[in-house]
This record gives sequence, C-alpha cells and structure tokens, in this order.
Amino acid sequence: MSESYRRSRGRRQRPRFCAFCADKDAQIDYKQPGGLRRYMSGRGKMRPRRQTGLCAKHQRKLAQAVKRARHLALLSFAGQARE
Repeated sequence: MSESYRRSRGRRQRPRFCAFCADKDAQIDYKQPGGLRRYMSGRGKMRPRRQTGLCAKHQRKLAQAVKRARHLALLSFAGQARE
C-alpha cells in the first residue's frame, strides 16, 4: 500500500498556513492572554502544531509567550475548573 494512498483516504485536509506568517501585523504577545487562549485546549494545554497550523518558528514563540503569561499569572497552568 503506497504512502499517498494512506494519506488520501477519508476526508481531504485543507492546506494549512501559519496565521502569523500570512498576517505580518499580527504579533505573539504574552501580555494578551485572550489571543493565546485560542491556541490552548480547554484543559490549559498548548495545542500541537498539527492542530494550530503554525510554522515551527511561530509555534516556538507561542510556547515561550504562554510560559511567560503563566509565570505572571495571566494564564492558569490548569484549565478552568468544572462545577
């Protein structure tokens, strides 16, 4: 079975692009936790590159910004508590 056959089965994936490479004005800033939450799961974990669609360079910058925001208590280390 060829590799291309395995990848093409099921739903077609749309091509991914890095939102920060496409929009040069967009910045990754640890002081804006609302923008960082988009790239985190409900449990407070950072989403991987394959889910966010970011390039490696911007995924590294995002990880650093999330860590800084957590350290300054702008973001929580855990997700929101379920009540």
